Amino acid sequence: MEQVRVRFAPSPTGTLHIGGARTALFNWLYARNRGGRFILRLEDTDWGRSSEDAAAGIIEGLRWLGLDWDEGPDIGGDWGPYRQSQRLDIYRQYLQQLLEEGKAYYCFCTPEELQEQRTRAQEQKANYRYEKTCSSLTQAQVKQFLDQGAKPVVRLKVDPAGKTVVPDLIRGHVEFDNGLLDDFIIAKSDGWPTYNFAVVVDDHTMEISHVIRAEEHLSNTPKQLQVYASLDWSPPQFAHVSMILAPDRSKLSKRHGATSVQEFRDQGYLPEAVVNYLALLGWSPGGESDIFPWAEMASRFSLDQVNRAPAVYDLQKLNWMNGYYISVAELERIVALVSTEARRRGWLRDDNPAYFAAAVDLVRSRAKTTTEILDLAEYFFLPPQIYEEKGIHKYFSAPEALDRLRAVDAVLEHAGSFDPA
Repeated sequence: MEQVRVRFAPSPTGTLHIGGARTALFNWLYARNRGGRFILRLEDTDWGRSSEDAAAGIIEGLRWLGLDWDEGPDIGGDWGPYRQSQRLDIYRQYLQQLLEEGKAYYCFCTPEELQEQRTRAQEQKANYRYEKTCSSLTQAQVKQFLDQGAKPVVRLKVDPAGKTVVPDLIRGHVEFDNGLLDDFIIAKSDGWPTYNFAVVVDDHTMEISHVIRAEEHLSNTPKQLQVYASLDWSPPQFAHVSMILAPDRSKLSKRHGATSVQEFRDQGYLPEAVVNYLALLGWSPGGESDIFPWAEMASRFSLDQVNRAPAVYDLQKLNWMNGYYISVAELERIVALVSTEARRRGWLRDDNPAYFAAAVDLVRSRAKTTTEILDLAEYFFLPPQIYEEKGIHKYFSAPEALDRLRAVDAVLEHAGSFDPA
């Protein structure tokens, strides 16, 4: 049986978004469920936006979640390099093959000429498609342009007849009209491949068996299948995961709260809670409980149980789940997570670690995030700063209030134990 090989291939242009984290998680779960391999690949050819800091942040975010990979830019592997910026020679090899076989061609059209074509299409109220102006250039004409220093793009020849069918493991068969495609660019004028070409070469040469990725890539898939066909390669199996929507079913954005893995970490969420929650955004394993440890998630995960409908981001559910994981975590771990801020406030000192841990243990069952724990424990370390006005009126103004407080004070002063009994 073919070994399952899946990949997570982010572009290091920003932080690790929860949508990307869920894609990585689904790939990881599928690989572990099938005894396969999970590969990390960085698609870093967008020079204007890619950065080493972003790449390091993505790796840090994945590791914080608890995801590990079998091959990647930091650990290597037999199918590397695992950065697109280090794979230019591989892309050039297959670009040259397509040019020599007449399945692709150099295009020397200027931006002005292309704009004229778009204007004509607009005037004719037609969808713009490249007019194949350079598809019939002779070798002599191509050589002349190149000798003059022209920097062409490379276009793939596409047959506009018929349909391209994407067999999708989540969505079934999705059809696209080839008439909507044109001879699209597969290499830019600087010699670097476009996304739709590079991703095909990468997935094929790395022997990726299943491409599990976000729904937004579904519209790219017909072009990629055209590349597979031109190179006489068999495509992998595709599975496009639905979008994550905000509670109002709009596109998820920062106005709806944290959207990156680092933000969740900094706001006091535990990685196991975030992973558990992300797994249930689109995956419906059934059962009475929503709490799934790592091992159980991996043993039960199946693409058959991934929904086509968009998943809705529910912060209340995440908070409940995080509160649960805080309450059952090792006390020493929770104390360590809040200790830096506690020392800054002067609440945790060398002479009171046991007292501090006891206070944290007492209040953590009420906390939804670790950042709430110290505020909930404040009364163990500071005298009351304010009283509720209604409470003052109801309790402090009663004639017998002072006598009651004195009686309580006398009991507490001689109490040998603070156990509940």
